[in-house]
Amino acid sequence: MATQAALWRAEPESPAMNQPLSYESLEPLKVVRPVDRIGYIAELCRAKRVLDIGCLDETSLHKQDTLHWLHGRITQTARSVIGVDLSDLLPAEGIETAPNARIHRGDGTNPQVPGLVDADIDIVVAGEFIEHIESPLDFFATMRRRFAGRELVISTPNAMGFGNTVLGALRREAQHPDHIHLFSYKILNTLCTRAGFKSWQIVPYRFYATDMILSSRGRKRLAAQATEKMVRAVERMFPLLSLGYVVRAEL
Repeated sequence: MATQAALWRAEPESPAMNQPLSYESLEPLKVVRPVDRIGYIAELCRAKRVLDIGCLDETSLHKQDTLHWLHGRITQTARSVIGVDLSDLLPAEGIETAPNARIHRGDGTNPQVPGLVDADIDIVVAGEFIEHIESPLDFFATMRRRFAGRELVISTPNAMGFGNTVLGALRREAQHPDHIHLFSYKILNTLCTRAGFKSWQIVPYRFYATDMILSSRGRKRLAAQATEKMVRAVERMFPLLSLGYVVRAEL
């Protein structure tokens, strides 16, 4: 199991853990510049035994040969990876995604899959997962019970993201049909507090137009790339408008 020193090794512009908040409306928040979600999480998994929850979505298959699939990037840095997902794309026997990794079909809120020994896991990753499940707090409680002392890393979209703000001004809203929650910086902090985590960090991640870029050509691709650069410039100036957040928590 990773030591405490290794668990919270210093990173550039790393925010303070458990930032004390008053929850006043005009309270300033110490939010660092957004990171690259996939690269950041993959690096946290380096040389570790990983449980990767909710790791296969409907966009994953066409990203397998790119650097834009979180599970694939984790397999490149981790010692071993056990993936869990309920996707209909997975056969009953699961699929091998790398020599050190396999995704099993199962319920990510309380994984029970072949080869999973709780004591052997160093870090639990749940990328873009908690916005899909009925009770994030119940999920956190299960992770604390089963993986106490280990690290939990989640990522989730930001309710206050720049894209949501712009679309709202246009009387529009872009949401995945499976999303049943949205989270802001303070709401994530509240969840971490109520979950009883020992310590945590909330780090914004930047906008990516991966699907638009990969599925387009010519002028449409150039427009998607330009949009990505523009939004990221806004996010650097105003991190609370970033696309989403990565939360690192000690269980």
